[in-house]
Amino acid sequence: MTSDEETVGDDRPPAPGKAATLLRSLHVPGDPLVLPNAWDAASARAVVEAGFPVVATGSAAVAPVLGYEDGEGTPAAEMMAAIGRIARAVPVPVTADVERGYGLPPAELVERLLAAGAVGCNLEDSDPRTGELVDPGRQADFLAGVRAAAGPRLVINARVDTYLAGDGTRQEAVRRARRYLDAGADCVYPIGANDEKEIERLVAEVGAPVNVLFRPGTPPLSRLAELGVARVSFGHGLHGAAHAYTKRLIQAIAEGRDPYA
Repeated sequence: MTSDEETVGDDRPPAPGKAATLLRSLHVPGDPLVLPNAWDAASARAVVEAGFPVVATGSAAVAPVLGYEDGEGTPAAEMMAAIGRIARAVPVPVTADVERGYGLPPAELVERLLAAGAVGCNLEDSDPRTGELVDPGRQADFLAGVRAAAGPRLVINARVDTYLAGDGTRQEAVRRARRYLDAGADCVYPIGANDEKEIERLVAEVGAPVNVLFRPGTPPLSRLAELGVARVSFGHGLHGAAHAYTKRLIQAIAEGRDPYA
């Protein structure tokens, strides 16, 4: 059996080209790819053990684990090394949140992602250091460069930050989303949109796979499926909850109490 003929059912990761194809195929409107974002090899293995077919990282979760602030505070080499450890630990496709690319030119970003074992990436359209939106033409050019360098080997999830850093209008989110899709993105991620009617209209107007961030107040997964969402991410939410729980355990010890009671 050649590497291109390997299946995903055993304990080996699929060949890169096949893994990207599988990841892309799982973006189905109405039957969304659900991604409980991981932050290290152990949490990634837990995702796979629970039966999820893909592992996604979240930069806001990985950064503090590595001792850095989110917002591209993590050196690119350290983030890629962390992605590599996760990819080596699981036999499923890995998609990595790499903020806006850590200042790397598209070809180098693609080379380093693929070397780390990732077959997908999130790329946001605001400056992680300032929080300001990037000109959509400039972002489209960047995404086109990533697509040209990667070909079909990388699934690009283009984050649209207008609900966080822009005017919050659906019109602007859709305008940017369509531009990024034209530049080669496979999916768009209007992060911050969690109103049911807004999600429904976004999905209809974008006309391509849409990623929604699941957070308190977001419609249930079953309803997101009914709305036509193709991908659901949990971002740094799970890590945040796990870290808060750990802090409570440690505080109990500091107070002389049984942390397991």
